[in-house]
Amino acid sequence: MQTDSEGTPDPMRAGTTVARTSDQDVVVTRHVNRPAPAVFQAFATADLLRQWWVPRSLGMTLVSCAVDARVGGTYRLEFDVGGPEPLAFFGTYLDVQPNARLSWTNEEGGDSGPVTTVTFEDQGGTTLVIVHERYPSKEALDAAGTGAAEAMHETFAQLDALLAAMDERSAT
Repeated sequence: MQTDSEGTPDPMRAGTTVARTSDQDVVVTRHVNRPAPAVFQAFATADLLRQWWVPRSLGMTLVSCAVDARVGGTYRLEFDVGGPEPLAFFGTYLDVQPNARLSWTNEEGGDSGPVTTVTFEDQGGTTLVIVHERYPSKEALDAAGTGAAEAMHETFAQLDALLAAMDERSAT
C-alpha cells in the first residue's frame, strides 16, 4: 500500500500511480476490482461520472455534466468553485471503443490543452485503467503541472466506492 508524506498507509493512494513519462506526457494507472464494461460505463455515462469524478476534498460541486461518448460527440463538465461563473471543462471524443478505450480533447485549455486517452484492460474480472495525457509541448505540461493527475488518487477511490455500491444494490 502506498503511504502519505509521513509514511502512514494511505488507502486512497493504494494502487494508483502517477508518472510524468516524458516532456509532454503524464500517465496515471490504477487496477479497479471490476470488469472492464462496468469501469468503461462509469467513464462514459454522465449519471455515473458525476458521482465519482470530482475529488471531494477540493470542495467543488459538479453542477452540470453532459457526456456524448461517441466519436465526434462532446462532453462538458461545469463546476461551482465559489465564483460568479462556473468553471467549465469541455472537449470532443476522438476515439471510442466500448469497454476498451476513450480518447478526448481538453478544449478549455485552448491550444495548450492535452489529449486524454483512457484504456481499460480487462484482466479476468479486474481492469487495469491507464489514463494518458499528452500535452502539445513541454511548456504546456510545465504550465499545467501534475495537480489534476495527482488528484486521481482520490478520484479512483471514489470510483471504487461507487462500483462497490452498485454491486451491492444489484445483489439485493
